[in-house]
Amino acid sequence: MNMDYPNNKRRSRQILIFVLKIVLAGILIWSQVQFEEIYALNPGSKRARSFPMQMLLAAYTFLIPSIIFSIIRFGFIAIYHARNANRAVRGNFVLGVNRLTAVANAICAIIAIMIFFGINPLEFVTSLTIVAMAIAVTFRDYITNMISGLIIMFSDQLSIGDRIRVGNQQGRIIDITLANIVFQDEEDDMVMVPNNMVFTSTLTNHSAHPSSLFAVKFELPLDVALQVELLESALRESLQAHPNLQDGEEMELKVVEIGKDYVKYRIDLHAVSNSNKLHRRLENEILKEVLKFEQNATAAKSV
Repeated sequence: MNMDYPNNKRRSRQILIFVLKIVLAGILIWSQVQFEEIYALNPGSKRARSFPMQMLLAAYTFLIPSIIFSIIRFGFIAIYHARNANRAVRGNFVLGVNRLTAVANAICAIIAIMIFFGINPLEFVTSLTIVAMAIAVTFRDYITNMISGLIIMFSDQLSIGDRIRVGNQQGRIIDITLANIVFQDEEDDMVMVPNNMVFTSTLTNHSAHPSSLFAVKFELPLDVALQVELLESALRESLQAHPNLQDGEEMELKVVEIGKDYVKYRIDLHAVSNSNKLHRRLENEILKEVLKFEQNATAAKSV
């Protein structure tokens, strides 16, 4: 599957919307010049401006800043891609720029709606200062989430495609919004984590520094774990000359913890690549060998 296809499709849609905005702004300017009498103040009207002129100003209030924001966004993204053309980058700079542009467009749209209904935006904000403070307190969590989301987007801490663990949940990030991080867990369920959790709780990023090293952890009952030398020999035999493991590596079975009736083990190995999918497949193969050894040891004991 071509991972660039969604990005190319999104970029084409953004360019089409940008062109449509320019065309619409051009039509409005042309109509203002050609039909000046329509936008003029009607004689005897108490309104500061005619309704068509009010509509025109509302449209300008949204379209012109939106076009400028799009030009700035395209410029920043082009410079970013040019500077990082020859090296792999992490982070979500482009995503952050797109989200900021969307917020700026939303603000312009709100101001345009106020102008359309004849409301002075400055007077409206001034008269609602106390209400605005109450709204800020009410939506405090969302505001802090939004700020946290922007920090994440413009940093290299997390990136779309990373495998993360938050509490007992783990999966691959598929989107980062202004409210939360969306990732797909091992069962293909969509999990949404508030952006604030990145800074207020423990979050593990398994993809921050891709490495061919991976670890396999398991535990065995104490009576089976006593045969540790046989277990280590069986695992070495199964992993010897494995095509997906680096050549010449000596496998070592490490005892991590000894409990009352169990023993925990750990094996560190180097795969031929840093693919998480390959690591999981190798881990699954090793755990199957461990289960086979445990079954054989239990069967031999019962004889």
